[in-house]
Amino acid sequence: MESGCDGGPMQRTLKREADAATKCPVEVTLGLVGGKWKSLVIWHLCGRTLRFSELSRAMPGVTAKMLTMQLRELETSGLVKRTIYAEVPPRVEYSLTSTGQSLRPILEAMYAWGAVYMAKRGEEPTCGMDPPKDGAVERLIEQLKAAQFQGCCGE
Repeated sequence: MESGCDGGPMQRTLKREADAATKCPVEVTLGLVGGKWKSLVIWHLCGRTLRFSELSRAMPGVTAKMLTMQLRELETSGLVKRTIYAEVPPRVEYSLTSTGQSLRPILEAMYAWGAVYMAKRGEEPTCGMDPPKDGAVERLIEQLKAAQFQGCCGE
């Protein structure tokens, strides 16, 4: 049965076909790390290995079901590695693959951009996402402040 604009089977099929034809790198990247939790999972795993409970504590707003789903999707995408140890009880650890680790500069840039944007609005970050201590984020923040968002996106 075909359907119009109500999200029926035909519209879903057309959307899948359009999505399959899309070859935009930004869209691909957002598809891999987009959403509320995936980028946060990657951020928390940058440079370290965590167990499920540690990740869950680091992201208090996420449900166990949602975190499990996001970890599975990131694993399927080749961004997160899941290691199961043959112990009783079983121990499972999550870490980033080298491909997942390569997203770190992108997330640092997003953090820096968001921090400058919030500062312009008189807001302070309260998310508990501590930037790495290597100074990269601070340098990005200073560069963004100097640019003052001018010349971005054709402005």
